[in-house]
Amino acid sequence: MAELAVDSVALASHAIDLARSARSGARTAPVQVDGARVAASFGSERLLRIDGARPEVWGPLSGFWRASDGWVRTHGNYPHHDAALRGLLGVAADADRAQIERAIGRWSSTELEDAAHAVGAIVGAVRTRHEWMLHPHARVVAEAPTVTVTRRGDAAPRAWASGGGRATLPLAGIRVIDMTRVLAGPVAARDLALAGAQVLRVDSPRLAETDWIHLDTGQGKRSTLLDLDDLGDRRAFDELLETADVVLTGYRPGALDRYGLDAETLTQRHPGVVTAAVSAWGESGPWAHRRGFDSIVQAVTGIAMIESRDGITPGALPVQALDHSTGHFLAAAIATALIEQRTHGGSIDVRMSLARVAHELLTDPYDPSPSRAEHEPPADARDPSHTRATHEPPADRSHLRLTAPAPDAEQPLPTRTREGLTYAAPVLAFTGAPDDYATVGGRWGANPPIWAERH
Repeated sequence: MAELAVDSVALASHAIDLARSARSGARTAPVQVDGARVAASFGSERLLRIDGARPEVWGPLSGFWRASDGWVRTHGNYPHHDAALRGLLGVAADADRAQIERAIGRWSSTELEDAAHAVGAIVGAVRTRHEWMLHPHARVVAEAPTVTVTRRGDAAPRAWASGGGRATLPLAGIRVIDMTRVLAGPVAARDLALAGAQVLRVDSPRLAETDWIHLDTGQGKRSTLLDLDDLGDRRAFDELLETADVVLTGYRPGALDRYGLDAETLTQRHPGVVTAAVSAWGESGPWAHRRGFDSIVQAVTGIAMIESRDGITPGALPVQALDHSTGHFLAAAIATALIEQRTHGGSIDVRMSLARVAHELLTDPYDPSPSRAEHEPPADARDPSHTRATHEPPADRSHLRLTAPAPDAEQPLPTRTREGLTYAAPVLAFTGAPDDYATVGGRWGANPPIWAERH
């Protein structure tokens, strides 16, 4: 897991440095990743303090529960997911843990998983790695590339725009519409903001965001609320799209198509735009339209059982590693797509999923972990030739100096404190990377739906 974390930060840093080189002609520099900053950033929710108080990260209906035949993991941090699951289980809003345990215990793990999907709740049946590798969707995930890149059309290359007061940063002048939630998408957009992009997060006023999540991932961004079913709000959104360079979404595949936010429609209407998307389960396969979060993907794919202390009770990675690493990889893909567009033209679309990154973690041939060997699937459960192609290391990694020693337990992890917030220090290490975010503490939905002027 540590290598995944460091590699994702290094790749995002290097891709952004390539953008600096592409627009300025300057040579790229080796990337030196700070291990303490990686540890702080990936575990940022543990370091976050709001007016000195540590936020409550997990809702009462989020966690592992015993089903009649095993375990499930639920996610009820958002009110609408909590309400959907309580309705399915038949438990009241004030039900205690014992009542919830009894209600869940009446279901088998996969029956509850499927029933939850049908009503808009989020439940994942805990599987071993072997069980997941034999699942029909796991086979689809394994055959997909880690990053799917599609070029559409023949739009002319766009010019690198001026970035005003942040003109020295690699992505200065780039305008990003961020339509993502928890956590991979917001991490990717935060990377772009740190690199100088103007990031405007756009949310529906009907889907409230958790305060601590926005404060922990919203640094450097502005935030606005638009109801795309409202004609006035839709006009304001279309005006944003007219000059957007990147549209980043984080909903289930197809969920925003009715608003014309699929990649093909955006490309037709706005030639040269870079589109990017992140989802839990990927773009195709039987689970493509299912909801999911990092914790659920860990449970379903076998990571939770690998992390079990006793081989019976599921565990979890010490941080939301799938979310954070996917976010950094996605930022790298977006930066690379911007370079490609401004060099060769066209409209570039990039896509990633948490499940595909989990697959990388689970099938890493360089990971000597004995627990993985214990859960090795049979030879016919995966395609060995695909595994070799996927994991072939780059021929030259000299540009990535991964100086990421384990953090010193005696030293506090690097944080910053401003505007009543204490938060993890920025983790990216591109040339000229700021030591802190341009803004912090902005309230969710507090900004008007307009771009700041480019000078």
